[in-house]
Amino acid sequence: MMNTFVVYVENKPGVLTRVASLFRRRAFNIDSLTVGRTEKPEVSRMTITADADRDQARRIEANLYKLVNVLLVENITNEPAIVRDLAMIKVAATHEARSHVLELASVFRARVVDVAPDSLTIEITGAEDKIDGLLEVLRPYGVLEMVRTGIVAMRRGSKSPGIAATPGTLAQIAADDDVSYSV
Repeated sequence: MMNTFVVYVENKPGVLTRVASLFRRRAFNIDSLTVGRTEKPEVSRMTITADADRDQARRIEANLYKLVNVLLVENITNEPAIVRDLAMIKVAATHEARSHVLELASVFRARVVDVAPDSLTIEITGAEDKIDGLLEVLRPYGVLEMVRTGIVAMRRGSKSPGIAATPGTLAQIAADDDVSYSV
């Protein structure tokens, strides 16, 4: 089962390496990893998807908490969440096929971001299934290049993790959970 973890970390050099190394050491494959700043400059947010059963997911969560710079870990797999991915797809588009490719992009609510004499570059944002669907209908025209950002996810509603920038608040946050975080 694909699990989605939201990990708040201190915005310091080497944190990404430590997180990736943890997954490597435990022999888990990261399916998607995105990292970006949050509303607090000293905190970054990672969205990690990994294929793991329930026990493995709990171990991943507990092991992430053992890393020094990790402030909060949430497994939002079974939570109501907004999950998005972004892709740019460069498609071969001869003069004859161009209108068909533009129609397909319109159906998927994608937009054309670059037009060249023999290709179109399409940008699409949405769920992975939506992007995969557009990719499949564009394949007959010739997909020249594609890039995807990876998943970003956020819980629905107004509930916020209320993450503080200090590691001392970790014990308070962890007290609400049923996972053991002992080192």
